[in-house]
Amino acid sequence: MYKEIINFIRDLYNTADIIPLHAPCFKGNEERYVFDTIRSTFVSSVGNYVNEFEKRIAEYTGARFAIATVNGTSALHIALLLTGVRKGDEVITQPLTFVATCNAIKYCGAEPVFVDISLKTLGMSPISLEKFLDKCAEMRDGHAYNKITGRRLKACVPMHTFGHPVEIDRIVELCKEYNIDVVEDAAESLGSFYKNKHTGTFGKFGILSFNGNKIITTGGGGMILTNDEELARRAKHLTTTAKVPHPYEYFHDEIGYNYRMPNINAALGVAQLEKIEEFVEIKRQIAQEYNEFFKKIDIKFFVEPDNSRSNYWLNAIILGDEKQRDEFLEVTNRYGIQTRPAWTLMYKLPMYKNCFRVSTPNAEYIEGRLVNIPSGVVCEQKA
Repeated sequence: MYKEIINFIRDLYNTADIIPLHAPCFKGNEERYVFDTIRSTFVSSVGNYVNEFEKRIAEYTGARFAIATVNGTSALHIALLLTGVRKGDEVITQPLTFVATCNAIKYCGAEPVFVDISLKTLGMSPISLEKFLDKCAEMRDGHAYNKITGRRLKACVPMHTFGHPVEIDRIVELCKEYNIDVVEDAAESLGSFYKNKHTGTFGKFGILSFNGNKIITTGGGGMILTNDEELARRAKHLTTTAKVPHPYEYFHDEIGYNYRMPNINAALGVAQLEKIEEFVEIKRQIAQEYNEFFKKIDIKFFVEPDNSRSNYWLNAIILGDEKQRDEFLEVTNRYGIQTRPAWTLMYKLPMYKNCFRVSTPNAEYIEGRLVNIPSGVVCEQKA
């Protein structure tokens, strides 16, 4: 079976070399735009490409405003701060996620609270969230509090896992009942839509990531999405060291952050974004081929949830048990096919082991069986 899978993936990517999990594809105007920033000398956080990238991301996602940052973690940090998350608060999230989700919560001095994921989406389960809120949340003076810990429940951060949209409308609806703000971690889901609306545009904020392994990359970078003009202004101010605009004076009116995306990175992003729909279409074709192949050998390939168009950022298969998962990982990596397991669940990490959580059988099930397989765009370099 493993030989058949390895041969299929090699044929799919048409190479005898090591096949990475997800490599970037540069086939457009990347060199032209980057060299343009070098010639202009504006390679740092001031330059036309930063503004242009923000404008184009806003247009593509349908958000009113987009604010570029140095990475997705910094984008999430600022979004949570502007949501009003403070020391001692709790933020509801999911245990199956990249560690940056929880790290950004801790940067604010808050504590993650873990609810289960859905087997239909691999992201936050509205059913688990509703059960948690019904059992543990109470309203005091217009704010929700965790009856068990006594802490304020200020925000909820669902993550669109591997690019697959969660049932975000239901999550937003539940949180609204308790005056809990939703900040979408859409780091992996640029190009994904739920009910014809782009991920990251349902909550108070959404964030994107443009790390080197994402569907488009700026090398390192992130983006804050919001429809609130004042919050957008505040986000740009805070990410630019809270400097008051002036032709030459340096006056900063509060503690800010050096989180602004450099122009040279934004130039790369503008070129990459010009190819986003082509990349999504190729990745969806790859996913379709995987799905048909794995049906023949009776291995579950994870397909996009209902009412969604997924970017299929990382393709995933669900194996029979942890032993089969580990065997699959060992064999494929030994033969040059890069595969990886799901992340270790957040509450199993030493810094989050004491966080409040409900029962999470779905997350435990997926952690022990899921494997990500090569998912990059089949890319021919531009001559």
